[in-house]
Amino acid sequence: MDYNKFFADKVGELKSEGRYRVFADLERQAGKFPRAKAHINGDLRDITVWCSNDYMGMGQNPDAIKAMVDTATNYGVGAGGTRNISGTTHQHVLLEKEIAELHQTEASLAFGSGWIANLTTLSTICSLIPNCVVISDSKNHNSMIEGIRHSRAEKHIFRHNDVEDLERILKSIDIDRPKLIAFESVYSMDGDISPMKEICDLADKYKAMTFLDEVHAVGLYGEHGAGVAERDGLMDRITIIQGTMAKAFGVVGGYIAGTSDMCDFVRSYGTGFIFSTSTPPAVAAACRANIKYLKEHNELRIKHQERAATLKKKFSDAGLPVMDSESHIVPILVGDPVLCKQASDELMNVHNIYVQPINYPTVERGTERLRFTPTPLHDDDLMDTLVAALKDVWGKLGLKAAA
Repeated sequence: MDYNKFFADKVGELKSEGRYRVFADLERQAGKFPRAKAHINGDLRDITVWCSNDYMGMGQNPDAIKAMVDTATNYGVGAGGTRNISGTTHQHVLLEKEIAELHQTEASLAFGSGWIANLTTLSTICSLIPNCVVISDSKNHNSMIEGIRHSRAEKHIFRHNDVEDLERILKSIDIDRPKLIAFESVYSMDGDISPMKEICDLADKYKAMTFLDEVHAVGLYGEHGAGVAERDGLMDRITIIQGTMAKAFGVVGGYIAGTSDMCDFVRSYGTGFIFSTSTPPAVAAACRANIKYLKEHNELRIKHQERAATLKKKFSDAGLPVMDSESHIVPILVGDPVLCKQASDELMNVHNIYVQPINYPTVERGTERLRFTPTPLHDDDLMDTLVAALKDVWGKLGLKAAA
């Protein structure tokens, strides 16, 4: 077999379908977000970033930058190994205390990424609890799907945010059988929010654990930024809260929060935690600084929601096909992978606006889109420039306007 030809042919398939991913070569500039520089065909150009998951611009926060620099100066740049061998520093202990306080839980456990946190926690819990069954929302993130798959536990998929379908499945399972309902708060591509209270009510009724992925909500919702569960007064009803420090908190890493026994169980049995090198202490310090900052600055969350609502209205008023979203996610429907990539390229090459195309398998075929994530730092002038650019691209490519 010609192995290299196989690799090239498979990549060629993605290109022919319009699904080949091209990474922008960017230089983020501290203190200037959402402005950045992009390397394009040998040139260095000023651009505006419209698709970052750094939802609050916390990657630029002077407090976090200082915490990272000071800690690297004092600790060095590496953790020294896995958490067990030599990779637990006092910065990791302080970070996990900060996370637990944020979510008002007994404990938390930090991971190198949210993806690893989901994979490790779900695979560990669902494989080791005897006869456990998992009931998972149909639009759950890949990391949750992989965790459930690796657990080899029996699984059922309920229709997205459909509590009636969830209850239908729960009714079919022995009431005394161990079970876990896995779902997200904010679904990052459509921007919809789960019916969390109703799901918790069903979990209580059918004796199920709840596993809540809040990665696109922590820092952004609730008076202190603990997520939709805090906003809706439901944190005490969630068995396992999973979050990230790579989005609204602006750094990198993931975590789970819950009881001390649950966190200790995953710490002791979860191979994705046991065998992974710890994050550098400087990273842990920066994460903690940003969590502390956002806990104390609810006005940023208020501004963030206003900016998202304003952009949705500007899109709608301009006749652009903005998709329904009840959160800070602002997607515009294109509906074709090739045109979606062309629209993204046109925005970058002609208008110096960066937004990545979102194609299958991230979203369903036929729902390809441009996904905008306004932050408190995207002012009206940037929004008006964006709208004018989109109208130009829509006309040039003959894309569908709003129905």
